[in-house]
Amino acid sequence: MAKSKSKKKITITIIIILILAVIGGGLFFGRKLMKKAKTSEVFYTVREETYENIIEISGTVSAAQSQTLQALSSGTVTAVNVKAGDRVKKGDILIQLDDTTEKYNLAKHDYDMDTTRISGSRRQLELMETQRNALLRKVEDRKVTATFDGIIAQLDVAVGDSLEAKDSVGVIVNKDYLTAEVEIAETDVSKLKLNQKVLFTFPAMKNEVVTGYVVSWPAVGEITSRGATIVKAKVRIDEYPEQILPNYSFTGKIELSPTSTNLVVERWAIGYDDNKQAYVILAKTGEKIPVKVKNYGNQYVKIMSGLKGNEVLKQLTEPKQSGWNRQGSGKNRTPAPGGAPAQMPRR
Repeated sequence: MAKSKSKKKITITIIIILILAVIGGGLFFGRKLMKKAKTSEVFYTVREETYENIIEISGTVSAAQSQTLQALSSGTVTAVNVKAGDRVKKGDILIQLDDTTEKYNLAKHDYDMDTTRISGSRRQLELMETQRNALLRKVEDRKVTATFDGIIAQLDVAVGDSLEAKDSVGVIVNKDYLTAEVEIAETDVSKLKLNQKVLFTFPAMKNEVVTGYVVSWPAVGEITSRGATIVKAKVRIDEYPEQILPNYSFTGKIELSPTSTNLVVERWAIGYDDNKQAYVILAKTGEKIPVKVKNYGNQYVKIMSGLKGNEVLKQLTEPKQSGWNRQGSGKNRTPAPGGAPAQMPRR
């Protein structure tokens, strides 16, 4: 009976020793793993980010001026003095309609006025002078003339054609510059300023950016068929490639402020000395470099001076934010979802 109790005590003692050994081993290896985790190094890379403060636009460009060539009265074409592609000056007679009747009526009226000057009253002469101006207008209406200097972009008329009043037979354009009306959301109108730079990209010239500027915008908005309130701003291009023609489509952006490039890095790569001077340590050489920084979101800082970009830095402080993604010991870290983007959102 005594031997049975003795064996039982020995068994319990062995079990206790084994349990203590397991616990001790666990603590030993746990400390070793924690020590290893603490001594593993983490690096961050200084990178460039581009910030664009813009309003995106799209539309089609128009010529500086455009005139639709229309007959002002009905009649037969007796002369076509230009062809498509010709340059014309303001006042040039482009198309002539038969004006035989109009000129006869004017000549007869002049004869009657000469007779009236001999025997008629002053009041009668005044009325005849007014009538003469109306007859002169009818003679002029038999001509289609250019209202500005430009180029015949389109012409579809020939001698002998019979035209009705308001028939369109061609177009003159002035391509000294191009313009466009673009829709600006009501939330962005307050950001507009005269002469703000506008960058245009045309499908006809995908690899070239054309520069223009903001000319004007109205003091009232309008509601689109989509129910959105917008303002139609006018933009202009003074210099452009000859391949770009009126009515070509474009996409573009109005620069509210110049595009800037910033150097950014995770804030845990920054250390501070006793004088609160920021510094970094290069991972490759261990060199300590003083820097000037500014806050750039919750997890990043902007490097104002001291670095040029692409430097690999040692981690100097521990991340304190919950949810930070610790990806791999001894490797460059990447921000967890919700971190600062590689490029700031366009506005």
